[in-house]
Amino acid sequence: MPSESVLSELLAKFAATYGRDPAVVAYAPGRIEVLGNHTDYNEGYVLSAAIDYGTFFAAAPRDDGTARLTAGDIMETVEFPAAAPERSESASWSNYVKGCVALLGDRLGPPDRGFDAMFLGNVPLGSGLSSSAALECSAILALARLRGASLPKLDVAKMGQRAENEWAGVKCGLLDQASSVFGEKDALVMSDFRTCEFKPVSFPPDVCFLMCNTHAKHALVDGAYNERRDRCERAARFFAAALPHPVSALRDVSWDEWTEHHGDMDELDAKRSAHPIGEDERVLAGVELLREGDAAAFGRLMFESHESSRTYFENSCPELDAVVDAARGVPGVLGARLSGGGFGGSAVVLVERRAAETAAAALASAYARRFGSPCDVRAVSCSEGARVVRG
Repeated sequence: MPSESVLSELLAKFAATYGRDPAVVAYAPGRIEVLGNHTDYNEGYVLSAAIDYGTFFAAAPRDDGTARLTAGDIMETVEFPAAAPERSESASWSNYVKGCVALLGDRLGPPDRGFDAMFLGNVPLGSGLSSSAALECSAILALARLRGASLPKLDVAKMGQRAENEWAGVKCGLLDQASSVFGEKDALVMSDFRTCEFKPVSFPPDVCFLMCNTHAKHALVDGAYNERRDRCERAARFFAAALPHPVSALRDVSWDEWTEHHGDMDELDAKRSAHPIGEDERVLAGVELLREGDAAAFGRLMFESHESSRTYFENSCPELDAVVDAARGVPGVLGARLSGGGFGGSAVVLVERRAAETAAAALASAYARRFGSPCDVRAVSCSEGARVVRG
């Protein structure tokens, strides 16, 4: 969980803004994606982890039907009818929560009263660590509890995904929300997005992750993410017609089958589909390597994953490539790759725990030599998932 100072700041700001304490506070973590890039909406596999950075969402009931929502970092407040939220163009940040309010209304029935709410966290915005999913999941947990309801974890994740799809305009898969909800301390989350099964995979204690935030632009609503998804869906339709077995998503296609048939495809469809197909195979291999305790071989899969992102999916950028390229030459580093949707944001680096501090300094220095200022490098821990912490 983020430091208690984040929660203390939220509680103080809530009291100053609304003149009372919240009745409920929920917390949801951000996430790192370790293997399995853009495989979730292709019904594939992902290895991810909830991290020790996240978002708190505090709420208290009102006597009328008004909802007041404050972003605790910028101290901007919007008001809307709790039973009939509408999208905002001027305060687009509020749409993530408004979508959750609307979907809770569909699930639980129209609310008979409104609420005052505020959120605050320490997941760097636009960093590829899914601050949006942390917000959605914490909002759902808090607002459901405010109405006396407790939802299954998978329902919380799916509701957050729908809010992002339908209210924020991002056609994300379920990865971010599932990682936030199903996270466990000292373990990765192995996700199967066809069966929606989420299982912990123990993580070796002598290695850890570094999060390298490049501050490069990371905006998935601009269409690049949606275009990649459309290409994958087109490729799945091609393979469904070309292969002798059923294909409903790229998860059903092996690398050998892609190698055999990609020359008959639209060139860009073939290029884009190669990435999630290869990623699924890397995730399955990675789980076995972790079970064997082979962190070095697992790290090599992370480097392969990034090269696939760079070459086939083209969702990397010079800043992310610079971190990964530098990581190859840093003592103690075992692997590195972009984390999340790509196009900017953060890289995740697997490093021997004893070398973490010196590796972080070396990566920041290498980045500064290339771009003039260092990237933010911090250690992250595999952490517990979303939950109500008060009320």
